[in-house]
Amino acid sequence: MNETKQGESLVLNQKPENTKKLFIESYGCAMNFSDSEVVASILFENGFNTTQILEEADLVLVNTCSIRDKAEQTIRKRLQKYNAVKRDVNPKMKVGVLGCMAERLKDKFLEEEKIVDLVVGPDAYKDLPNLLQEVEEGRDAINVILSKDETYGDISPVRLMTNGVSALVSITRGCDNMCTFCVVPFTRGRERSREPQSILKEIEDLWKTGYKEITLLGQNVDSYLWYGGGLKKDFGNASEMQKATAVDFDQLLEMVAVNFPKMRIRFSTSNPQDMHLSILQVIAKYPNICKHIHLPVQSGSNRILAAMNRLHTREEYMKLIDNIRNTIPECSITQDMIAGFPTETEADHQDTLSLMDYVKYDFGYMYSYSERPGTLAGRKMEDDVLETTKLRRLQEIVDKQRKHSAFRTKEFVGKTVEILIEKESKKSDQDWSGRNSQSITAVFPKENYKIGEFVNVKITDCTSGTLIGEAVGYSEMN
Repeated sequence: MNETKQGESLVLNQKPENTKKLFIESYGCAMNFSDSEVVASILFENGFNTTQILEEADLVLVNTCSIRDKAEQTIRKRLQKYNAVKRDVNPKMKVGVLGCMAERLKDKFLEEEKIVDLVVGPDAYKDLPNLLQEVEEGRDAINVILSKDETYGDISPVRLMTNGVSALVSITRGCDNMCTFCVVPFTRGRERSREPQSILKEIEDLWKTGYKEITLLGQNVDSYLWYGGGLKKDFGNASEMQKATAVDFDQLLEMVAVNFPKMRIRFSTSNPQDMHLSILQVIAKYPNICKHIHLPVQSGSNRILAAMNRLHTREEYMKLIDNIRNTIPECSITQDMIAGFPTETEADHQDTLSLMDYVKYDFGYMYSYSERPGTLAGRKMEDDVLETTKLRRLQEIVDKQRKHSAFRTKEFVGKTVEILIEKESKKSDQDWSGRNSQSITAVFPKENYKIGEFVNVKITDCTSGTLIGEAVGYSEMN
């Protein structure tokens, strides 16, 4: 799953009777940000209001990512900051680590380094009140047991980093794809899907409170499958009635689109092996489903894809791209790419560049390979590509992506696109900023429009990542 930038919580839900304050930060993928909203909801019902002021917090939590070493180093620096505030300003403050890094480094944090008071894995958030009680009684607290069925479908998340317009809705947890470079199956466990009615209820609540866009979220949303609960592997043992009433991702997507025709719908992240034609047909059918697919490929080399245990070939991926272009001609496609995976040769790297030329992605998330302890690649493969070679190959990938992004944004110049206004432009307080269906940002003069409105914008210019235009009226989605 692609990464999201870190941000601080907004103080939204406040109870006068809540006497404690929670400061929570999130790093890594969108699922971590969604989980933080679940955590805030659980603690809100147990006496904690949220705060943006670190120094006044009774409890500081950081929701962590383990996907790359750089992410872990960033979080370690934040823990140093928290503990400095605890030492110098607020000795009663408690510090905890949540998420993937918590599961992976639990012993180091609590026993060796002694830099946190509690460690809570991605499936143990409902146990937080009990763990905090243990901390209050002077004991270290830890729960990192991976659940086989927890989806938090019964919890209404407290919306933290929100503009009041767009929200995340988690539909699956965990991952069954054992990519050799990825820690997610070890930190989040097996795939399990959330009951569809609880998903629809959460979206209904969002709609009633004024939200205009939701993102259906999971490590691999396309493998969503609900037939009454349990792991995906149990489906083979399900009764014929259960199979007949099962809901898979294209059915869920259609249910959401039909039930909320004025709500704009996104989803992330997809896996090429599970992106079936039926999903593409649903996307094409409903105008409120955004025409954007994030489709991580990681490499353009069949040899490297096999070493990564990616369950698709270069040719299968290219055929999928053709199906997307034929079924949804206006669809944007974005990527994740890893440079310098173990044993990668110059020929493998050229295969990646040629694949990029074939697809011409709209944008992407590109990284040099970072060995993660506990993964098959970390245990079995030598990290044998020189760092200088990794960085040079990564730069070539980034440079090519910039050219392709510029090519894709230029295609919109002269066209009128529907934009959902999300916020004020970073560069000018006279402009609004929002995204089109293809998830490309557009900026335009504010005039009398407001955040949360759908506006038709005539595109007059662009950069490699931003559309520039003028509003020409409201869209039919209002």
